[in-house]
Amino acid sequence: MRADVMSASYGASFAYAAVSLSLSQKCRSPTSRSSISNRSHLADLDEGELFMELIRDVANELDIDVLCHKILVNVGLLTHADRGSLFLVNGPPSGKYLVAKLFDVTQNTPLDEAVRRAKQDEIIIPFGVGIAGTVAQTNETINIKEAYKDPRFNSEIDQKTGYKTNIILSMPICNYEGQVIGVAQIINKTNGSPEFTERDVEIFRRYLTFCGIGIQNAQLFEMSVQEYRRNQILLNLARNIFSEQNNLECLVTKIMTEARELLKCERCAVFLLDLDCGEANHLERILERPERTHQTVSRRTSHNVDVEDVLQQQNTISTRFTMIFELGSSNQSSANILRPSVSDLNSSMLAQIAEYVAATGETLNISDVLEWLKDKPICQRQTVVTPAADGTVATTATFDETHSVKSILCMPIINGQKTVIGVAQLINKQNDLQFTNCDISIFEAFAIFCGLGIHNTQMYESACKLMAKQKVALECLSYHATASQDQTLKLVNDTIQSAEEYKLYSFKFIDFDLDDDDTCRAAVRMFLQCNLVQQFHIPYDVLCRWILSVRKNYRPVKYHNWRHALNVAQTMFAMMKTGKMERFMTDLEILGLLVACLCHDLDHRGTNNAFQSKTDSPLAILYTTSTMEHHHFDQCVMILNSEGNNIFQ
Repeated sequence: MRADVMSASYGASFAYAAVSLSLSQKCRSPTSRSSISNRSHLADLDEGELFMELIRDVANELDIDVLCHKILVNVGLLTHADRGSLFLVNGPPSGKYLVAKLFDVTQNTPLDEAVRRAKQDEIIIPFGVGIAGTVAQTNETINIKEAYKDPRFNSEIDQKTGYKTNIILSMPICNYEGQVIGVAQIINKTNGSPEFTERDVEIFRRYLTFCGIGIQNAQLFEMSVQEYRRNQILLNLARNIFSEQNNLECLVTKIMTEARELLKCERCAVFLLDLDCGEANHLERILERPERTHQTVSRRTSHNVDVEDVLQQQNTISTRFTMIFELGSSNQSSANILRPSVSDLNSSMLAQIAEYVAATGETLNISDVLEWLKDKPICQRQTVVTPAADGTVATTATFDETHSVKSILCMPIINGQKTVIGVAQLINKQNDLQFTNCDISIFEAFAIFCGLGIHNTQMYESACKLMAKQKVALECLSYHATASQDQTLKLVNDTIQSAEEYKLYSFKFIDFDLDDDDTCRAAVRMFLQCNLVQQFHIPYDVLCRWILSVRKNYRPVKYHNWRHALNVAQTMFAMMKTGKMERFMTDLEILGLLVACLCHDLDHRGTNNAFQSKTDSPLAILYTTSTMEHHHFDQCVMILNSEGNNIFQ
């Protein structure tokens, strides 16, 4: 008899659900996007067909909000429940909690209103707390006949809404592996029944079995959409990094803004270490700096470190932050740039934690900073910024860290040489939530981009300073490598003997008979004899200064010296004049040959290319092929570019 009654009740439940569902669909918001186009035939379906129809209603829905709304409405119809709520599991394995996806939804509640209320009053329930939290923790169904007599029931919501909860049926939603991914909860019955029957529990369980698969599919789809958006943000971030190489402030601000918006935190900060990046020898330091293997610890490691460890570690840390970028609320478009003193860093808990991360290379995910600071003196920071060269002063930051900071995700910033160059911090996850493993993974990507961008920008700044220093060095070198005014005037006023007197036409020319001054006069005679001064309108004083400068830039080595250059030039002169080769050459070719002969071994060191390469000399690093030849040519160009030496002007 009892079985017959329960069977009749079961059939009546489905008949009632079919009629109610058909009518309610006409009143539901179009945003629910029901997959069942025609509800009028549901009343004619038997139990199995109706159940399958309701499953199909949610099976292909990938919008998590729409799916949860359909589940609550359909469950309410099947069990005659007055209203229901659906909670989804969130958080890391060590600190899971429930978030109300939709709360207090009736059969007539429009989707947009339900979603708006859930986002406006976000409800978070830790595992093991309350009825839903207990269901999530134990993976067991709870059926309460008198809610106010159950100590797990929270009556505050009834007091706020004026609604009285009498009976509750709360059941876990599991995925295909049996893991709890959510909790569905229905309260009170519309038919006045004082309890949810065993048949209600069975219907609820069977329907949620299929809903668990649908929810997981919708979550996977939502994750794929989020991952796509994150990838787009990271690509945009990469574009910003490569387009912003000359301004460190703009670069870091862009990275911090993207990180703050994507990871939903209140504030973020970037601490830059003092690595002498601003000095002109930064490039050499990078090449010579040994890798610090103790700082290449996996950045995915997240520890709950005791505050005493952090404070003790700081005493052994040799690092110091020279610049701190801080970005606050979403209304703030540019970062505050702080240049803290040693006392500022010592009094700042954020800086102490950042120094710990810089020293160990670990990732810290601190869920409750206040818990860390129990029985510790309040840590205040007042950062005073020195005015810049242009008279501007960066924003001064003064805040009580112990009251403003709740959670921190802190990660080292590493450059291409595996060296820690800074620390990135995310401060206070929105809605007092914890930073998850997903946040850590995304933040790691941001830290990598941040490291690349900062390193490239610092290298660019160093290169600019090196170029400026090179320009100054070239000016100094030009001054010392160029012949003096007195020497130039002396040669200009000297009498230049004939080519026959210097024996320039002879293939048996010997320079031993000439002193150093005569060698310069002989070089001038070759230009005069070839009529190059008149043909190319070369100022005579410029020609004299250039020849003296070329002689000055030859080193006193045994063979490849100035006299060797003069001998080569004289041989070319004899070939053109005595050998009559000038008949086949233009004046420009003759000028080029004489200049090339005099300059072909400028600044020769007395060693060959193989020696330069095997000794890894600076010249071999600068010129990978034809080392000395490239250097001779560059020295020639340098002399020609020196003031008063350009015979090609």
